Amino acid sequence: MSLRKTRKVELGSCVIGSGAPVTIQTMTNLPLADVRGTLEQINRCAALGCDIVRVAVDDEKAEKALPEVIANSPVPLVADIQFHSDSALAAIKAGIAGVRLNPGLLRDENILRPIAEAAGVHHTCIRVGANGGSVNPQALQENLKKFPSFEEAMADLLCRSVSEQCEALEKYGVTNIKVALKSSSIPVTLASYRRFAAVTDYPLHLGLTESGTPGRGSIKSAVVLSTLLNEGIGDTIRISLTAPPEDEVIAAKRILEACGLRTAAPELVSCPSCGRTEFDLFGLVEKVEQLLCETELSGKVIHLRKVAVMGCPVNGPGEARDADLGIAGSRSGKVILFRSGQVIGTFEAEAGFEVFKNELLKHSSAREKLN
Repeated sequence: MSLRKTRKVELGSCVIGSGAPVTIQTMTNLPLADVRGTLEQINRCAALGCDIVRVAVDDEKAEKALPEVIANSPVPLVADIQFHSDSALAAIKAGIAGVRLNPGLLRDENILRPIAEAAGVHHTCIRVGANGGSVNPQALQENLKKFPSFEEAMADLLCRSVSEQCEALEKYGVTNIKVALKSSSIPVTLASYRRFAAVTDYPLHLGLTESGTPGRGSIKSAVVLSTLLNEGIGDTIRISLTAPPEDEVIAAKRILEACGLRTAAPELVSCPSCGRTEFDLFGLVEKVEQLLCETELSGKVIHLRKVAVMGCPVNGPGEARDADLGIAGSRSGKVILFRSGQVIGTFEAEAGFEVFKNELLKHSSAREKLN
């Protein structure tokens, strides 16, 4: 995979762009004034492998809570600013690692200048994050007269929107900038990122905004992100789901793992089932997946490359020969445990799962604490 060359951006302890690993982001969904709940959510996401967390800063209560949340967060935080420039200034002064500005809502350069100057002093990363829902409707109507399709008209407008704000920030000395051009439309999102990536060196924050429920949204996001990542476009990602932020982190990890950009911990493979299956394969897969998630949430790393759950002996040690640890059904209703293609025992279903669980936990250890 040929990665797009970008400038290096620093967001707290995270490096974004310039060949650095693609980072995972999410956003808390609690009022920031709920300091305890917010930090618990951030810690759960960090335990799952999230690198950066965004928090909404919209009012005085949030501004007052921010210093405590920053001081106790295990990962760098980004303040999401939509309308209130004073909140951006407060967040920067509180020591936030990054600020997200929406060029569709904060257009006035007189408002932007003090934010840029403060960001320069504190070396705060600024994400210029445009989305299709906040573009100027009149400008869009004008663009529709110039371009042959809605997708091209919207992509051009999103690119111009972020370019103008980036230029204004650069004029006041800010270069620590990353960019997002999101839409709920897959064609618009693809066109926007490709167009912008071709003419700039800003690191790109990828995402499909308002993608929907975990089932639908994860699939739609995977289509967009895997396409762009495999073209070498993208430096940090968020999967925007109508779901808890932990679900976003898990979905993001799976997409990066599937693209070969993050090592699975471990990769879970399972067969689709067939008429030979004589036990509750679906239930067992769910139990194994839950075990993996709970182990990660407890702050542990599983030192296995691949785990397999198979429906019968045909799809057990044979087809999952390269799995470090696996479990498969048998015609007797029992389960077979295997390691690296070699059978290590046959057990009743419940007892077999417990043996499998113990074997997996033997290969786990506490995750190193983040700085």
